[in-house]
Amino acid sequence: MELLSLIRAKRRGAELPAAEIHRLVTGIVEHSVADYQLSALLMAICYEGLSYNETLELTRAFIDSGVTLDWSHLPGPIVDKHSTGGVGDKVSLMLMPWLAAAGLTVPKMSGRSLGHTGGTIDKLESIPGFDVNLSGRQMEDVIKQVGCCIVAQGANLVPADKIVYTLRDATDTVDEMGLIAASVMSKKLAAGADCIVLDVKCGSGAFFTSLARARKFADIALRLGRDLGKPIGCVISNMEQPLGRTVGNAMEVLEARAALAGESPQPDLSALCATLGGVLLVTCNRGASYQEGQARMERARESGAALERFDAWIAAQGGDYARLEAARTKAEKELRLATVPALKDGVISDMDTRRIGEVARRLGAGRLTTADRIDPWAGILCRAKIGDSVVQGEPLAVLVRGPAAPPVPGELVREYQQAVAVSSYAVELPGIVLDVMPANRGLSIIGG
Repeated sequence: MELLSLIRAKRRGAELPAAEIHRLVTGIVEHSVADYQLSALLMAICYEGLSYNETLELTRAFIDSGVTLDWSHLPGPIVDKHSTGGVGDKVSLMLMPWLAAAGLTVPKMSGRSLGHTGGTIDKLESIPGFDVNLSGRQMEDVIKQVGCCIVAQGANLVPADKIVYTLRDATDTVDEMGLIAASVMSKKLAAGADCIVLDVKCGSGAFFTSLARARKFADIALRLGRDLGKPIGCVISNMEQPLGRTVGNAMEVLEARAALAGESPQPDLSALCATLGGVLLVTCNRGASYQEGQARMERARESGAALERFDAWIAAQGGDYARLEAARTKAEKELRLATVPALKDGVISDMDTRRIGEVARRLGAGRLTTADRIDPWAGILCRAKIGDSVVQGEPLAVLVRGPAAPPVPGELVREYQQAVAVSSYAVELPGIVLDVMPANRGLSIIGG
Protein backbone atom coordinates (compact mmCIF):
# COMPACT_ATOMS: atom_id res chain seq x y z
CA MET A 1 0.00 0.00 0.00
CA GLU A 2 1.24 3.49 -0.87
CA LEU A 3 0.69 5.30 2.42
CA LEU A 4 2.18 8.52 1.09
CA SER A 5 -0.81 8.86 -1.26
CA LEU A 6 -3.19 8.67 1.72
CA ILE A 7 -1.18 11.31 3.57
CA ARG A 8 -1.25 13.60 0.52
CA ALA A 9 -4.98 13.01 0.00
CA LYS A 10 -5.85 13.82 3.60
CA ARG A 11 -3.62 16.89 3.60
CA ARG A 12 -5.72 18.14 0.66
CA GLY A 13 -8.89 17.46 2.65
CA ALA A 14 -10.01 14.53 0.49
CA GLU A 15 -12.22 11.75 1.87
CA LEU A 16 -10.31 8.47 2.14
CA PRO A 17 -12.01 5.53 0.34
CA ALA A 18 -13.42 2.78 2.54
CA ALA A 19 -11.24 0.13 0.91
CA GLU A 20 -8.09 2.16 1.62
CA ILE A 21 -9.07 2.64 5.27
CA HIS A 22 -9.49 -1.13 5.69
CA ARG A 23 -6.16 -1.77 3.92
CA LEU A 24 -4.48 0.79 6.18
CA VAL A 25 -5.81 -0.88 9.32
CA THR A 26 -4.69 -4.30 8.06
CA GLY A 27 -1.22 -2.85 7.49
CA ILE A 28 -1.17 -1.41 11.01
CA VAL A 29 -1.91 -4.82 12.53
CA GLU A 30 0.62 -6.55 10.27
CA HIS A 31 3.24 -3.92 11.24
CA SER A 32 3.85 -3.05 7.60
CA VAL A 33 3.03 0.63 8.26
CA ALA A 34 5.91 2.69 9.65
CA ASP A 35 5.17 4.67 12.81
CA TYR A 36 6.54 7.87 11.29
CA GLN A 37 4.20 7.61 8.30
CA LEU A 38 1.20 6.73 10.45
CA SER A 39 2.06 9.71 12.68
CA ALA A 40 2.07 11.97 9.62
CA LEU A 41 -1.35 10.66 8.57
CA LEU A 42 -2.74 11.16 12.08
CA MET A 43 -1.50 14.74 12.07
CA ALA A 44 -3.12 15.37 8.67
CA ILE A 45 -6.37 13.90 10.04
CA CYS A 46 -6.17 16.23 13.05
CA TYR A 47 -5.87 19.23 10.70
CA GLU A 48 -8.48 18.16 8.13
CA GLY A 49 -10.80 15.94 10.17
CA LEU A 50 -12.63 12.71 9.35
CA SER A 51 -16.04 12.67 7.69
CA TYR A 52 -18.81 10.53 9.19
CA ASN A 53 -18.31 7.89 6.47
CA GLU A 54 -14.56 7.76 7.19
CA THR A 55 -15.29 7.46 10.91
CA LEU A 56 -17.80 4.66 10.31
CA GLU A 57 -15.37 2.71 8.12
CA LEU A 58 -12.49 3.24 10.53
CA THR A 59 -14.69 1.95 13.36
CA ARG A 60 -15.62 -1.12 11.32
CA ALA A 61 -11.99 -1.72 10.35
CA PHE A 62 -10.84 -1.44 13.97
CA ILE A 63 -13.51 -3.96 15.04
CA ASP A 64 -12.57 -6.34 12.20
CA SER A 65 -8.88 -6.16 13.16
CA GLY A 66 -9.44 -8.50 16.11
CA VAL A 67 -11.92 -10.68 17.95
CA THR A 68 -15.44 -9.74 19.01
CA LEU A 69 -16.52 -10.92 22.45
CA ASP A 70 -19.80 -12.70 23.13
CA TRP A 71 -21.32 -12.63 26.62
CA SER A 72 -24.76 -13.90 25.63
CA HIS A 73 -24.37 -16.94 27.89
CA LEU A 74 -24.14 -14.69 30.97
CA PRO A 75 -27.20 -13.31 32.77
CA GLY A 76 -28.15 -10.00 31.18
CA PRO A 77 -28.47 -7.31 30.39
CA ILE A 78 -24.78 -6.91 29.57
CA VAL A 79 -23.82 -3.24 29.80
CA ASP A 80 -20.76 -1.07 29.35
CA LYS A 81 -19.71 2.51 29.96
CA HIS A 82 -17.03 4.69 28.46
CA SER A 83 -15.71 8.16 29.25
CA THR A 84 -14.12 10.40 26.64
CA GLY A 85 -11.49 11.29 29.24
CA GLY A 86 -11.28 13.75 32.07
CA VAL A 87 -9.22 14.94 35.03
CA GLY A 88 -9.89 13.17 38.32
CA ASP A 89 -12.36 10.89 36.55
CA LYS A 90 -12.72 7.88 38.84
CA VAL A 91 -16.31 7.20 37.75
CA SER A 92 -15.62 3.68 36.40
CA LEU A 93 -14.17 2.64 39.76
CA MET A 94 -17.45 3.57 41.43
CA LEU A 95 -19.97 2.90 38.69
CA MET A 96 -19.09 -0.67 37.67
CA PRO A 97 -19.74 -2.28 41.08
CA TRP A 98 -22.65 0.12 41.58
CA LEU A 99 -24.28 -1.10 38.35
CA ALA A 100 -23.69 -4.71 39.42
CA ALA A 101 -25.46 -3.95 42.71
CA ALA A 102 -28.38 -2.59 40.67
CA GLY A 103 -28.71 -5.92 38.83
CA LEU A 104 -26.69 -5.34 35.64
CA THR A 105 -23.76 -7.39 34.32
CA VAL A 106 -20.64 -5.37 33.50
CA PRO A 107 -17.66 -6.91 31.65
CA LYS A 108 -15.54 -3.82 31.01
CA MET A 109 -12.27 -3.25 29.18
CA SER A 110 -10.50 0.01 29.96
CA GLY A 111 -7.43 1.91 28.84
CA ARG A 112 -4.44 3.68 30.27
CA SER A 113 -3.77 7.41 30.50
CA LEU A 114 -4.13 9.35 27.27
CA GLY A 115 -2.75 12.87 27.05
CA HIS A 116 -3.69 14.91 30.11
CA THR A 117 -6.42 12.44 31.14
CA GLY A 118 -6.02 9.55 33.55
CA GLY A 119 -6.54 5.87 32.76
CA THR A 120 -8.68 3.41 34.71
CA ILE A 121 -6.15 0.58 34.27
CA ASP A 122 -3.34 2.71 35.74
CA LYS A 123 -5.59 3.47 38.71
CA LEU A 124 -6.45 -0.16 39.34
CA GLU A 125 -2.79 -1.19 39.08
CA SER A 126 -2.07 1.03 42.09
CA ILE A 127 -3.93 -1.57 44.20
CA PRO A 128 -1.45 -4.26 45.34
CA GLY A 129 -2.14 -7.57 43.61
CA PHE A 130 -4.93 -6.31 41.33
CA ASP A 131 -4.82 -8.25 38.05
CA VAL A 132 -5.91 -6.31 34.96
CA ASN A 133 -4.81 -9.06 32.54
CA LEU A 134 -7.42 -11.77 33.01
CA SER A 135 -8.25 -14.43 30.43
CA GLY A 136 -11.78 -14.72 29.11
CA ARG A 137 -12.47 -17.62 31.47
CA GLN A 138 -11.11 -15.68 34.43
CA MET A 139 -13.29 -12.71 33.50
CA GLU A 140 -16.34 -14.96 33.45
CA ASP A 141 -15.46 -16.34 36.88
CA VAL A 142 -15.21 -12.83 38.35
CA ILE A 143 -18.42 -11.70 36.64
CA LYS A 144 -20.35 -14.73 37.89
CA GLN A 145 -19.04 -14.04 41.38
CA VAL A 146 -19.61 -10.27 41.66
CA GLY A 147 -21.36 -9.08 38.48
CA CYS A 148 -18.58 -6.84 37.16
CA CYS A 149 -14.99 -6.95 35.99
CA ILE A 150 -12.51 -4.43 34.58
CA VAL A 151 -9.50 -5.58 32.56
CA ALA A 152 -6.98 -4.05 30.18
CA GLN A 153 -7.78 -4.19 26.51
CA GLY A 154 -6.53 -7.57 25.33
CA ALA A 155 -4.08 -7.95 22.49
CA ASN A 156 -6.75 -9.56 20.28
CA LEU A 157 -9.48 -6.97 20.85
CA VAL A 158 -9.27 -4.14 18.29
CA PRO A 159 -5.46 -4.47 18.13
CA ALA A 160 -5.22 -1.78 15.44
CA ASP A 161 -6.77 0.78 17.76
CA LYS A 162 -4.35 -0.19 20.53
CA ILE A 163 -1.41 0.66 18.25
CA VAL A 164 -2.99 3.90 17.04
CA TYR A 165 -4.07 4.86 20.59
CA THR A 166 -0.48 4.64 21.86
CA LEU A 167 0.84 6.63 18.91
CA ARG A 168 -1.83 9.32 19.31
CA ASP A 169 -0.81 9.78 22.94
CA ALA A 170 2.88 10.10 22.04
CA THR A 171 2.37 12.51 19.10
CA ASP A 172 -0.35 14.80 20.54
CA THR A 173 -2.87 13.71 17.89
CA VAL A 174 -5.52 12.84 20.45
CA ASP A 175 -8.42 15.24 20.11
CA GLU A 176 -9.79 14.82 16.57
CA MET A 177 -13.46 13.90 16.87
CA GLY A 178 -13.54 11.05 14.35
CA LEU A 179 -10.43 9.41 15.80
CA ILE A 180 -11.92 9.57 19.29
CA ALA A 181 -15.27 8.20 18.08
CA ALA A 182 -13.70 5.31 16.16
CA SER A 183 -11.45 4.41 19.08
CA VAL A 184 -14.22 4.56 21.68
CA MET A 185 -16.93 2.85 19.66
CA SER A 186 -14.77 0.07 18.21
CA LYS A 187 -13.69 -1.02 21.70
CA LYS A 188 -17.18 -0.80 23.10
CA LEU A 189 -18.84 -2.62 20.20
CA ALA A 190 -16.20 -5.36 20.05
CA ALA A 191 -16.47 -5.91 23.80
CA GLY A 192 -19.90 -7.47 23.39
CA ALA A 193 -22.23 -5.32 25.53
CA ASP A 194 -25.97 -5.22 24.84
CA CYS A 195 -26.26 -1.55 25.85
CA ILE A 196 -23.68 1.21 26.25
CA VAL A 197 -23.61 4.60 27.94
CA LEU A 198 -21.02 7.22 27.01
CA ASP A 199 -19.88 9.87 29.46
CA VAL A 200 -18.99 12.71 27.08
CA LYS A 201 -16.82 15.19 28.97
CA CYS A 202 -17.21 18.89 28.16
CA GLY A 203 -15.11 21.81 29.36
CA SER A 204 -11.57 22.99 29.89
CA GLY A 205 -10.37 19.56 31.02
CA ALA A 206 -12.03 17.63 28.20
CA PHE A 207 -11.19 16.93 24.58
CA PHE A 208 -14.45 18.76 23.78
CA THR A 209 -14.24 22.22 25.30
CA SER A 210 -17.66 23.47 24.16
CA LEU A 211 -21.14 22.03 24.64
CA ALA A 212 -21.70 22.26 20.88
CA ARG A 213 -18.69 20.04 20.16
CA ALA A 214 -19.65 17.60 22.90
CA ARG A 215 -23.15 17.30 21.44
CA LYS A 216 -21.70 16.83 17.96
CA PHE A 217 -19.55 13.96 19.22
CA ALA A 218 -22.54 12.44 21.03
CA ASP A 219 -24.53 12.63 17.80
CA ILE A 220 -21.74 10.79 15.95
CA ALA A 221 -21.61 8.11 18.65
CA LEU A 222 -25.39 7.66 18.63
CA ARG A 223 -25.35 7.39 14.83
CA LEU A 224 -22.53 4.84 14.92
CA GLY A 225 -24.48 2.83 17.47
CA ARG A 226 -27.57 2.82 15.26
CA ASP A 227 -25.61 1.95 12.11
CA LEU A 228 -23.70 -0.83 13.87
CA GLY A 229 -26.65 -2.24 15.78
CA LYS A 230 -26.12 -1.25 19.43
CA PRO A 231 -28.35 0.98 21.60
CA ILE A 232 -26.30 3.87 22.97
CA GLY A 233 -27.10 6.51 25.57
CA CYS A 234 -24.99 9.62 26.11
CA VAL A 235 -24.56 11.87 29.12
CA ILE A 236 -22.65 15.12 28.63
CA SER A 237 -20.89 16.00 31.87
CA ASN A 238 -19.05 19.05 33.12
CA MET A 239 -15.25 18.98 33.07
CA GLU A 240 -14.62 22.63 33.93
CA GLN A 241 -12.90 21.45 37.09
CA PRO A 242 -11.44 18.16 38.36
CA LEU A 243 -14.02 15.54 39.28
CA GLY A 244 -14.00 14.97 43.02
CA ARG A 245 -11.06 16.21 45.08
CA THR A 246 -8.19 14.04 43.83
CA VAL A 247 -6.23 13.64 40.60
CA GLY A 248 -3.85 10.68 40.48
CA ASN A 249 -4.04 6.92 40.52
CA ALA A 250 -3.87 5.63 44.12
CA MET A 251 -5.54 8.75 45.49
CA GLU A 252 -8.48 8.33 43.10
CA VAL A 253 -8.99 4.69 44.10
CA LEU A 254 -9.09 5.72 47.76
CA GLU A 255 -11.51 8.56 47.04
CA ALA A 256 -13.80 6.34 44.95
CA ARG A 257 -14.28 3.85 47.77
CA ALA A 258 -14.69 6.61 50.35
CA ALA A 259 -17.40 8.23 48.20
CA LEU A 260 -19.29 4.91 47.90
CA ALA A 261 -18.98 4.46 51.66
CA GLY A 262 -20.26 7.97 52.38
CA GLU A 263 -17.05 8.73 54.27
CA SER A 264 -16.02 11.45 51.83
CA PRO A 265 -19.19 12.34 49.96
CA GLN A 266 -18.56 14.09 46.65
CA PRO A 267 -21.89 15.36 45.23
CA ASP A 268 -20.54 15.69 41.69
CA LEU A 269 -19.23 12.12 41.63
CA SER A 270 -22.38 10.56 43.07
CA ALA A 271 -24.74 12.58 40.87
CA LEU A 272 -22.85 11.69 37.69
CA CYS A 273 -22.69 7.98 38.55
CA ALA A 274 -26.41 7.88 39.35
CA THR A 275 -27.27 9.63 36.08
CA LEU A 276 -25.09 7.33 33.97
CA GLY A 277 -26.61 4.32 35.69
CA GLY A 278 -30.11 5.67 35.18
CA VAL A 279 -29.50 6.14 31.46
CA LEU A 280 -28.13 2.61 31.15
CA LEU A 281 -31.12 1.13 32.97
CA VAL A 282 -33.61 2.80 30.64
CA THR A 283 -31.51 2.08 27.54
CA CYS A 284 -31.62 -1.65 28.28
CA ASN A 285 -35.34 -1.50 29.13
CA ARG A 286 -35.00 -1.78 32.91
CA GLY A 287 -36.85 1.45 33.66
CA ALA A 288 -39.47 3.78 32.24
CA SER A 289 -37.26 6.87 32.57
CA TYR A 290 -33.69 7.68 33.47
CA GLN A 291 -34.99 9.50 36.56
CA GLU A 292 -36.50 6.20 37.71
CA GLY A 293 -33.16 4.56 36.97
CA GLN A 294 -31.38 7.21 39.02
CA ALA A 295 -33.61 6.46 41.99
CA ARG A 296 -32.82 2.74 41.68
CA MET A 297 -29.11 3.55 41.61
CA GLU A 298 -29.41 5.73 44.70
CA ARG A 299 -31.12 2.91 46.60
CA ALA A 300 -28.25 0.56 45.71
CA ARG A 301 -25.74 3.02 47.18
CA GLU A 302 -27.70 4.02 50.25
CA SER A 303 -28.29 0.37 51.20
CA GLY A 304 -24.54 -0.32 51.19
CA ALA A 305 -24.89 -2.85 48.35
CA ALA A 306 -22.65 -0.84 45.98
CA LEU A 307 -19.84 -0.63 48.53
CA GLU A 308 -20.09 -4.36 49.29
CA ARG A 309 -19.88 -5.10 45.57
CA PHE A 310 -16.82 -2.79 45.23
CA ASP A 311 -14.94 -4.68 47.96
CA ALA A 312 -15.94 -8.07 46.53
CA TRP A 313 -14.86 -7.02 43.03
CA ILE A 314 -11.43 -5.75 44.09
CA ALA A 315 -10.80 -8.99 46.00
CA ALA A 316 -12.07 -11.17 43.13
CA GLN A 317 -9.42 -9.67 40.82
CA GLY A 318 -6.67 -10.29 43.35
CA GLY A 319 -6.53 -6.77 44.79
CA ASP A 320 -5.64 -6.22 48.42
CA TYR A 321 -7.34 -2.96 49.37
CA ALA A 322 -6.13 -3.21 52.96
CA ARG A 323 -2.54 -3.17 51.67
CA LEU A 324 -3.29 -0.03 49.68
CA GLU A 325 -4.60 1.63 52.82
CA ALA A 326 -1.54 0.48 54.76
CA ALA A 327 0.73 1.70 51.98
CA ARG A 328 -0.94 5.11 52.14
CA THR A 329 -0.35 5.33 55.89
CA LYS A 330 3.31 4.46 55.41
CA ALA A 331 3.75 6.63 52.32
CA GLU A 332 2.17 9.67 53.97
CA LYS A 333 5.30 10.01 56.10
CA GLU A 334 7.57 9.88 53.04
CA LEU A 335 5.60 11.41 50.18
CA ARG A 336 7.04 14.39 48.33
CA LEU A 337 4.53 17.18 48.99
CA ALA A 338 4.29 20.78 47.82
CA THR A 339 1.50 23.10 48.92
CA VAL A 340 0.07 25.50 46.33
CA PRO A 341 -0.82 28.74 48.17
CA ALA A 342 -3.51 31.13 46.97
CA LEU A 343 -2.04 34.36 45.62
CA LYS A 344 -4.91 36.53 46.90
CA ASP A 345 -8.20 36.50 48.81
CA GLY A 346 -11.38 35.77 46.88
CA VAL A 347 -13.54 33.09 45.30
CA ILE A 348 -12.36 30.54 42.75
CA SER A 349 -14.18 31.49 39.55
CA ASP A 350 -12.45 29.33 36.94
CA MET A 351 -10.06 26.39 36.63
CA ASP A 352 -8.01 25.50 33.54
CA THR A 353 -8.60 21.81 34.07
CA ARG A 354 -6.52 20.62 31.12
CA ARG A 355 -3.56 22.54 32.54
CA ILE A 356 -4.18 20.94 35.93
CA GLY A 357 -4.23 17.53 34.25
CA GLU A 358 -0.88 18.34 32.64
CA VAL A 359 0.52 19.22 36.08
CA ALA A 360 -0.57 15.79 37.35
CA ARG A 361 0.96 14.18 34.26
CA ARG A 362 4.30 15.92 34.84
CA LEU A 363 4.22 14.90 38.50
CA GLY A 364 4.20 11.27 37.29
CA ALA A 365 0.49 10.40 37.32
CA GLY A 366 0.55 10.05 33.51
CA ARG A 367 3.03 9.51 30.70
CA LEU A 368 5.00 12.01 28.64
CA THR A 369 6.46 9.19 26.47
CA THR A 370 5.32 5.63 25.82
CA ALA A 371 8.25 4.34 27.92
CA ASP A 372 7.38 6.35 31.04
CA ARG A 373 6.39 4.52 34.21
CA ILE A 374 3.49 5.70 36.34
CA ASP A 375 4.15 6.86 39.90
CA PRO A 376 1.04 5.47 41.68
CA TRP A 377 1.17 8.13 44.42
CA ALA A 378 1.74 11.10 42.13
CA GLY A 379 -1.13 13.52 41.77
CA ILE A 380 -3.04 16.43 43.20
CA LEU A 381 -5.27 16.91 46.22
CA CYS A 382 -7.61 19.79 45.37
CA ARG A 383 -8.30 21.79 48.53
CA ALA A 384 -10.51 24.34 46.78
CA LYS A 385 -12.69 24.23 43.66
CA ILE A 386 -14.99 26.62 41.78
CA GLY A 387 -17.19 28.56 44.19
CA ASP A 388 -14.92 28.01 47.20
CA SER A 389 -13.56 31.02 49.12
CA VAL A 390 -9.79 31.19 49.55
CA VAL A 391 -7.45 33.33 51.62
CA GLN A 392 -4.06 34.49 50.42
CA GLY A 393 -1.38 32.03 51.51
CA GLU A 394 -3.82 29.23 52.30
CA PRO A 395 -3.65 26.06 50.14
CA LEU A 396 -5.42 25.78 46.82
CA ALA A 397 -4.03 22.26 46.41
CA VAL A 398 -1.28 19.89 47.46
CA LEU A 399 0.96 18.41 44.75
CA VAL A 400 2.16 14.89 45.51
CA ARG A 401 4.91 12.56 44.36
CA GLY A 402 5.86 9.12 45.63
CA PRO A 403 8.73 8.60 48.12
CA ALA A 404 11.17 7.46 45.41
CA ALA A 405 10.50 10.46 43.14
CA PRO A 406 12.48 13.71 43.10
CA PRO A 407 10.98 16.72 44.96
CA VAL A 408 8.09 18.57 43.35
CA PRO A 409 9.58 21.40 41.25
CA GLY A 410 8.48 24.95 42.03
CA GLU A 411 7.46 25.48 38.41
CA LEU A 412 4.58 23.01 38.86
CA VAL A 413 3.39 24.95 41.91
CA ARG A 414 3.37 28.13 39.81
CA GLU A 415 1.70 26.29 36.92
CA TYR A 416 -1.17 25.24 39.20
CA GLN A 417 -1.54 28.77 40.56
CA GLN A 418 -1.81 30.11 37.02
CA ALA A 419 -4.47 27.50 36.20
CA VAL A 420 -6.80 28.81 38.93
CA ALA A 421 -8.62 32.15 38.67
CA VAL A 422 -9.53 33.88 41.94
CA SER A 423 -12.14 36.67 41.74
CA SER A 424 -13.78 39.06 44.16
CA TYR A 425 -17.36 38.12 43.25
CA ALA A 426 -19.59 35.16 44.11
CA VAL A 427 -19.70 32.33 41.57
CA GLU A 428 -22.54 29.94 40.81
CA LEU A 429 -21.49 26.33 41.28
CA PRO A 430 -21.47 24.44 37.96
CA GLY A 431 -23.84 21.51 37.52
CA ILE A 432 -22.19 18.16 36.76
CA VAL A 433 -24.75 16.91 34.17
CA LEU A 434 -25.07 19.23 31.17
CA ASP A 435 -27.24 17.12 28.90
CA VAL A 436 -28.74 13.67 28.39
CA MET A 437 -28.90 12.54 24.77
CA PRO A 438 -31.54 10.12 23.46
CA ALA A 439 -30.88 6.40 23.34
CA ASN A 440 -33.26 3.75 22.02
CA ARG A 441 -36.09 5.22 24.09
CA GLY A 442 -37.32 8.74 24.60
CA LEU A 443 -35.03 10.28 27.17
CA SER A 444 -35.58 13.93 27.98
CA ILE A 445 -33.03 16.48 26.82
CA ILE A 446 -31.74 18.48 29.79
CA GLY A 447 -29.80 21.12 27.91
CA GLY A 448 -32.41 22.07 25.30
